[in-house]
Amino acid sequence: MYPKFIYNRTLLYIFGLSSYLSLNTVQGKGNTPPNIIFIFADDMGYGDISALNEDSKITTPHLDRLAHEGVIFTDAHSSSSVSTPSRYSLLTGRYNWRSELKSNVLYGYDEALIPDNRRTIADVLGECGYHTACIGKWHLGWHWSGIEKGEEQIDFSQPISNGPTTRGFDYFYGIAGSLDMPPYVYVENDRPTAVPDHTTVNTGLKFWRKGPTAPDFNHEQTLPHLINQAVDYIQKRVQTNTPFFLYLPLPAPHTPILPIKEYQGKSGLSPYGDFVIMVDDMVGQIMETLKKEGIDENTILVFSTDNGCSPAADTKELENKGHFASYIYRGYKSDLYEGGHRVPCLVRWPQHIKPHSINQTICLTDFFATFSALANYSIPDNEGEDSYNLLPLLLKNKEKKIIREATVHHSIDGEFTIRKGPWKLLLSPGSGGWSSPRRQEITEDMPRIQLYHLGNDPEEQDNLYNDYPDVVKEMRALLIKYIQEGRSTPGIPQKNDGPQTWKQIEWITTSLNQ
Repeated sequence: MYPKFIYNRTLLYIFGLSSYLSLNTVQGKGNTPPNIIFIFADDMGYGDISALNEDSKITTPHLDRLAHEGVIFTDAHSSSSVSTPSRYSLLTGRYNWRSELKSNVLYGYDEALIPDNRRTIADVLGECGYHTACIGKWHLGWHWSGIEKGEEQIDFSQPISNGPTTRGFDYFYGIAGSLDMPPYVYVENDRPTAVPDHTTVNTGLKFWRKGPTAPDFNHEQTLPHLINQAVDYIQKRVQTNTPFFLYLPLPAPHTPILPIKEYQGKSGLSPYGDFVIMVDDMVGQIMETLKKEGIDENTILVFSTDNGCSPAADTKELENKGHFASYIYRGYKSDLYEGGHRVPCLVRWPQHIKPHSINQTICLTDFFATFSALANYSIPDNEGEDSYNLLPLLLKNKEKKIIREATVHHSIDGEFTIRKGPWKLLLSPGSGGWSSPRRQEITEDMPRIQLYHLGNDPEEQDNLYNDYPDVVKEMRALLIKYIQEGRSTPGIPQKNDGPQTWKQIEWITTSLNQ
């Protein structure tokens, strides 16, 4: 039985009764809950999609179609500019820096980042009648049998623990980390599909780290193999009478940059351009499957990326050829600058959404509250602490109410920036990542903070921190409030995981004099 509607915390606080009534009416139409598919590309820039960048040198017809048939969020952001933290935030509706991981990412042998008492959106949807699946790149850690004796002592014939099936997913098929992180084995549910029997390594744009590799694992075929698994899953779920949630985190176009033969040279730009075209075609295969199975009208299909394009794509050469993966924005993956965390975000639901664009700021954490609202789930105070419901924006293309008070972003170095309206305050003298100025390039005469007005300066070139001290003071105070209260949504304050004070927070709250 599909659960009865319970008032959603976010709806009550942010939108009021009128929005609740409109959502209730929409959900009741046809009395059939929508299927939900979230496709999460890896290291792909806002400017890589031709519908979002008229000067793109890469053509992405399937993603363009998705954009033209649904909602384009032009100011969407991942919570972090690197992979593991962004995935944590998407699944939990919580800023990544509230977890125990305060900087950097996990690797293929690392333990689970999401604790067993932290509910994910898969937990929520499963409780509300959905079958839930994750197919693709997990990159949130799990426990390998025998790892306590060392990486070389892992027993791949034994099941893993603390993996996706213990974090809300009924089914999992995929890999532990990025495609350049060992071990190179597929895991189905809790078991490796084969025991490694050789070691592989590669370099250049096809870089991956040396590591044990299973006989059924082929780096070049990983992306199409995972898409085939996803198509098979969709076709099987159509035979049932229950809605499904498919989280589909792709391993591409992250390194190793591996377009298969039929895509090589297709972009006329670079192997990275070819790989993006391949990703676009894989999305097209999912869209075609939904159409063939007759479920595209009542399936919510979301496409986004975990962060911006990586410099490993040889972005300087792309720029020399006139392609800007970050569009007009500064920086790339890892950075506090817009190119690090401003991401494409496209949502299609033909049965209920009319094509339109949304220009206000959103964060990928917001899909926790959005999908919860779709499932009529009331979010308690200790879940989705940084998640706002986007349904009013999706369903009402004239909705003007601002969803988020402010949005916090995080870099690979663990540094912070906060965005409110057109203002963006970087609590860092540099990029916070791999773009210049990097940590080792910081000098004593550089300003300790940066303030940009994105409405006038989307390229983040004119640091206005000296001209607007009141703005700096207000935004810094708001960031400290969000940190100390353990949430940015209305509700009872919560605790962050790990140490309540860490070096970046100490600098923001005590060392920075403003």
